[in-house]
Amino acid sequence: MRIPKQVEWILLQLEEHGYEGYAVGGCVRDTLLGREPEDWDITTSARPEEVRQVFARTIDTGLQHGTVTVMLDHTGYEVTTYRIDGEYEDGRHPKEVSFTRDLKEDLKRRDFTINAMALSLDGELVDLFGGREDLKAGVVRCVGEPAERFSEDALRLLRAIRFAAQLDFTIEERTKRALCEEAPRLSRVSRERVQAELTKTLLSAHPERICMVWQAGMAPYVSESFSDIFTGAGGREPETVRRLEERLRLAAALPAVRAVRWAAFLLEMGEDRGGRMLKEFKLDNETIRCARVLIRWFPVRIADDPRAVRQAMSAMDDGLFDCLLEMKEILDGADGGHAARLKLLAEEIRGKGDCIRLKDLAVTGTDLIAAGAAPGPALGQMLKELFAHVLEYPEDNVKEILLKAASDRD
Repeated sequence: MRIPKQVEWILLQLEEHGYEGYAVGGCVRDTLLGREPEDWDITTSARPEEVRQVFARTIDTGLQHGTVTVMLDHTGYEVTTYRIDGEYEDGRHPKEVSFTRDLKEDLKRRDFTINAMALSLDGELVDLFGGREDLKAGVVRCVGEPAERFSEDALRLLRAIRFAAQLDFTIEERTKRALCEEAPRLSRVSRERVQAELTKTLLSAHPERICMVWQAGMAPYVSESFSDIFTGAGGREPETVRRLEERLRLAAALPAVRAVRWAAFLLEMGEDRGGRMLKEFKLDNETIRCARVLIRWFPVRIADDPRAVRQAMSAMDDGLFDCLLEMKEILDGADGGHAARLKLLAEEIRGKGDCIRLKDLAVTGTDLIAAGAAPGPALGQMLKELFAHVLEYPEDNVKEILLKAASDRD
């Protein structure tokens, strides 16, 4: 297993100063799976103050939890002291931590066996809880007693589902039972953290696994309205969940973009209710805006003629329109060929350079004023009317033609 040179150097420096050092957690899991880790976390027997003495450039990231960031080539690497977590008073964070020189103590506090492995500089894999076997078997299993792990940090309830979705794993039976039993603890987790896990699940190759949140009884503790997604109008739960799962299986072929995947998930909620839910989860305004547009336009049947396509294209930016067509093509089993025809028309419209944005209109407010129009609200209305005309008749997007049309309207 290959460790990046910078990580090797950090581990070597720790060893040369008499400390243990290991790559740990997700980076080890991903390396064993043949994936490229997003980042590399390092755990060490060195205390935070000792880490700071070993390396020239460090940032005090979280000294109370034993984390120091070592800076190399403008990149930060988190180095965390082996620790034992104290009592978890808020269901998310330990009230206090104590440092230890024993790697086993550090590993056994971690959430799942696949995240509780460590890798040494010489390639030795420390796997005390069967993580490698669980990787081979495709299983998400808690380290030790599942109820204890979930009671320590309730966000792990959603992390179990997220890993199952990202890795296409199953959840081990005892761990799955504990998801149901410990579900109420989820109400203590902030909406932002819940949203982050749900988003990662939706962006995975198996977004349909988000339905496990309902199946495990966690949905009511995510938010008051979250259960409505799964019950639908009239509370037809089995039918709604089956339909939702099938749609999300198809949604795996959509771009892994937050607005697109959330829109696919919330289609049956409608634009207003879906938008409120996204706001409740504190997603960013741009994601909410784009998701609302997609939800609004998805059920609209756009006629496959240039005028209708230009009208639809003018209602959103190009990238979002393309996403809408992908959603229609992939999720609308009734007539995917219709979306394909719309794509061809959109390409023709772009190729000809038809005006589909007000900014591309051949006249401006300044031009109209120079031609004798008075500034004010009526001027803005005139520009909108000219733009609407050009959407119908793109060949008229010529300055002289539009100035004459404006003059005739006065």
